[in-house]
Amino acid sequence: MGVRVAVVIALTTLVSYLHILRSIRTETLTRMEWGVSERSQREQAIFLLAQDDHALVAKAFQERILAWREKDPNPLFESLFTLQADGTIRNKREGFDGTKMPGVFVPRGVRDDADFRRRLLAAYEAVSLYGPAFHVRFTDTGIMLPEGVVVGYWPEGATYFLDLDPSFSILNLEYFTLGLPENNSSRKSAWTGIFEDVPSRTWMVTVVTPVDLEGRHVGTVSHDVLLDELMRRTVLDHLPEGYNLLFRDDGLLIAHPGLRVKSGVEPYNILNDPRKPEDVFEEGGTAEARAHLQAIVKAVKGLKRGQLGVHLPEYGEYLAAARLHGPEWEFVTVLPERVVSSAAFHVARYVLMFGLASLLVELAVMYWALRQQITRPLEAFTQATDQVAAGDFKVSLETSRDDELGRLAQGFQLMAQEVQRREEELLQANEGLEQRVVERTQELTEVHRQLVETARQVGRAEIATNVLHNVGNVLNSVHTSALVAQERLAALKIDNVERTVDLVEQHQGDLASFLTQDPRGRNALPFLRRLGKHMLAERQEIQTLLSDVSRHTEHIGSIVKLQQNFARMPLHLLEPTTLSELVEDAVRINQAALTRHSVKVERNLGDVPSVLTEKHKVLMILVNLISNAKYALDELPEAERRLTVSLRSLSNERVQIEVRDNGIGIEPEMLTRIFQRGFTTREEGHGFGLHSSALAAQELGGSLVAHSEGPGKGATFTLELPVTPEKQSERPNV
Repeated sequence: MGVRVAVVIALTTLVSYLHILRSIRTETLTRMEWGVSERSQREQAIFLLAQDDHALVAKAFQERILAWREKDPNPLFESLFTLQADGTIRNKREGFDGTKMPGVFVPRGVRDDADFRRRLLAAYEAVSLYGPAFHVRFTDTGIMLPEGVVVGYWPEGATYFLDLDPSFSILNLEYFTLGLPENNSSRKSAWTGIFEDVPSRTWMVTVVTPVDLEGRHVGTVSHDVLLDELMRRTVLDHLPEGYNLLFRDDGLLIAHPGLRVKSGVEPYNILNDPRKPEDVFEEGGTAEARAHLQAIVKAVKGLKRGQLGVHLPEYGEYLAAARLHGPEWEFVTVLPERVVSSAAFHVARYVLMFGLASLLVELAVMYWALRQQITRPLEAFTQATDQVAAGDFKVSLETSRDDELGRLAQGFQLMAQEVQRREEELLQANEGLEQRVVERTQELTEVHRQLVETARQVGRAEIATNVLHNVGNVLNSVHTSALVAQERLAALKIDNVERTVDLVEQHQGDLASFLTQDPRGRNALPFLRRLGKHMLAERQEIQTLLSDVSRHTEHIGSIVKLQQNFARMPLHLLEPTTLSELVEDAVRINQAALTRHSVKVERNLGDVPSVLTEKHKVLMILVNLISNAKYALDELPEAERRLTVSLRSLSNERVQIEVRDNGIGIEPEMLTRIFQRGFTTREEGHGFGLHSSALAAQELGGSLVAHSEGPGKGATFTLELPVTPEKQSERPNV
């Protein structure tokens, strides 16, 4: 019986070895395939990121070209660049900081016309916008124009473009020609071969993306990607006793653990490089190594779609390959067959040893187990199992035996006791949980009530803030009109009338001769006539001022009533409104302040249809915009302060009101912040006017946007409104 069992063990060992060899080989290939797939996903991230970055830069470049079509490029162009004595155009040295802004190199002979300047400024602005942000990942960011012009952000070479030789040309360089339509018909991102920066001995690759606009090639976006970290990971991070290599689809070698290209030598092509390997590599370059690499490349190129692993029997190796999308490189992991076979042999040897030992132990255990009648304790266990399954945890087993069955009995009893204890704890926990749920529900109800009350208080505070701001704008005009009326009344020559009457009363007896012969009498009637005309004119002026005060006061009441309505419920007060009259009202509300600040107002009010809107909300927006424009003009000489209000129809459904000033302008980074609540650039400002105006424009179904060419170039605020609000039937019309 022992001999038969031994033969069975030997056969089992042989079968186990073959099975384990196949299993380990399958597992190893699976692990290799998974590993290279995961590695390729991780390593290609930088390349895909570069292509995604190019899409952003290309879009920004196209948008800026379109934006520059309507503007004169010469002022900005001449402030940034200058024609050098050597015939090239470069950045002006004064004020240029290559670590913060792009450098520009325009070779000699390029036609310097308006179209070229617009494209160059568009490229400069796009690189300025994205170059510093992308520098965290990429050495440089640039745009090349078809004329051979280079615009690049490279902080490490801050003065590179200023110091570049005048004869330098990119027209025949690979990273320039890859973007041309004749070399890139698909107009997709393309990757150059790898190249070495000799001074730093740093390997890199360039990715370029052509940019077309309206069927015309307008430029090429470029990134330089450092490869040192990728090469280092490829060489050092590998499977035990295996190695990795990286090559391009056409056989260009990127990284290999034993073959390092000498500094200053062109990269090596595995398939067709005529040079001897020993002339290219620092060490390890032999004809045998080249043949080995060629076999690996051909095997990888022969992989079918979806296949990652392959066996290379002539070299006793397993290969797993995955493509790095972007540059289309192949990442290959190589593992010798002996790693798999030796592992299977070790496992089979242990199987044989344990099998023989198990044979002896098994014979002894079988003999002893049968002698000890193991059937009875097993039946006891079966009965105890049925008892526990029925819900009775008080089982009784023989635990005095000092063997596996005895320990199993002890463990079974402990398990039954533990299950019973946990069931009791679970019942108690359920009861406590119900009580905690009730308490927490009460707490959440109270917190919800407090949050609702807090929200109401915050809403009332915001309404009060808007009321104070809007009413303050109108009160300025009311106060100014009242002061002017007071000055007019004080200036009336009432005392002269009284003296004239006294003089007439003194000569009542000879009034006729006094009025005709006395010099003072002859002047009395003309004086009274002039005084009457003067008082009539003054009365008209005072009536006009009081009318303005009445209208401004009515507007204050409307603002307060409007905000009170907002505090109660979202009520829309829609009425037919003539926008030209509303614009005139807004100008008149600010007229006193505009006159005091010597601001000249120009009106370009086109013929637009009447709109159905909330009149006082539109008036509030216009008053805010005109008031802000007035302050923006303070730094200009009084003779140059100019404010233009325009009104035009955009279509049958929308109209546009534009408030433009030639004041201090707005910095580009501020254009996205000026509508934020609480943001202001004036010391006495509070930052609620533009915020509330933007919200009011949205509530009216329109929009409020700002535009400025930059500091000192004025600002334009554009309010667009619908002629008829959407969902008109759902709004109450008052």
